[in-house]
Amino acid sequence: MRIGIATRSNALYDIAMAGGTAGTLWIKIMVAGGIAVAAAMGLEHAEMEQHWLSATLLALGGLAVVFGSCEAMIKCVEGFASRRRLNKFVAGTMAGLASNIPELVMLGFVIAKEPRVGFIVVAFTLHVGAMTFGIYSGMLPRDKSGHAKLPEPLVKLSTDLYAGAAGVFMATGLLMVLMYLFSEGSDRKAALTSIDLYVIGGALLAVQVVAVTRLVKRFSGKTDAADSQETTEAPADTPSMSSIIGYGVLGIITAVIGGHAVGDFADILVGSLTAAGYSEMLGALILSIFATAGATAMIATAHAKGMHDIALANVSGAVTQVPFVVLPLVLILIGLFAHTGITPQPSELALPIDLETTSVIILAFPPMLILWKAIQDDGFVNWVETATMVAIFGLVIYFLAAHG
Repeated sequence: MRIGIATRSNALYDIAMAGGTAGTLWIKIMVAGGIAVAAAMGLEHAEMEQHWLSATLLALGGLAVVFGSCEAMIKCVEGFASRRRLNKFVAGTMAGLASNIPELVMLGFVIAKEPRVGFIVVAFTLHVGAMTFGIYSGMLPRDKSGHAKLPEPLVKLSTDLYAGAAGVFMATGLLMVLMYLFSEGSDRKAALTSIDLYVIGGALLAVQVVAVTRLVKRFSGKTDAADSQETTEAPADTPSMSSIIGYGVLGIITAVIGGHAVGDFADILVGSLTAAGYSEMLGALILSIFATAGATAMIATAHAKGMHDIALANVSGAVTQVPFVVLPLVLILIGLFAHTGITPQPSELALPIDLETTSVIILAFPPMLILWKAIQDDGFVNWVETATMVAIFGLVIYFLAAHG
């Protein structure tokens, strides 16, 4: 019988055991994706002319495998959270961190082929994540006055990250603008060097390490008021450490397979759009939606199960983890690939500064500012704030896709 806090912990575990979907559906999706990727590789090896078919199979198959990889990583982390009896928001945040692993692997393959496009895609995922937050805030349960209460960790800790990210994007964007302006008329191209990328990436990662440490220390032992009189017995069906490790290994292996497929698709997509005269920003937007598919799936599943704290943790993490986890690691990868010769550009020109790379960074400031203000002021989200977020985030995405 599940009693006390075991009910809460098992609620977390239920998502893990469902893999974010009902039963073993996620395994079937992952296997189907693997078959599609294998078929696409077979078409390429046979040098058949149906490039559109192989590209479609790479995209859908790679996405399905990455989705399965995210589900495996979520099961791994949620199982660990169940054993440690972490509260919902903390457990959801940890699951969100784990879901970044397949995304990072996928982006690694994109960067190896098109480092500049990989950077733009990462920055675009922030804007897509912000829009997801704005839309999801309109789906939260509200009181009679139309206010939706937000979890304490989100109000007290995540808002600090929003403010910090806003400062990072403003400072970096202005620096890129100045470097570009003062390089005009000279033989030197405006670009960030590998050393620049290492320094920026290391500083941002340090912020995330401190944030996660404080999150666990301050909030991991806190439960809802309804839990205060419940027992602290561990769930009877808590997963074993061997199964937790097994899901983690499965997630990493499938992340490599799916990431490689999506990376190949990215190469085909960017080349096709450029040849057809479309902006590469449109391709970056499409790829960013692919990159956030795993997190979006978990958000939808958690919301459907009524676990709004877990859904909010992942919605918020989709925003905060871009500037402090995904972006710094991608910057370090770009610098490392340039240093080691994996990519053609020299380490002194690791990341070119142009309209596209600058606009996706400097236009990330308004969304971070709006998120900070909407949440920090009273810990609630009202309908005006929801409408403002959706409108501004949508405009930024439109401006980037149409004019970036």
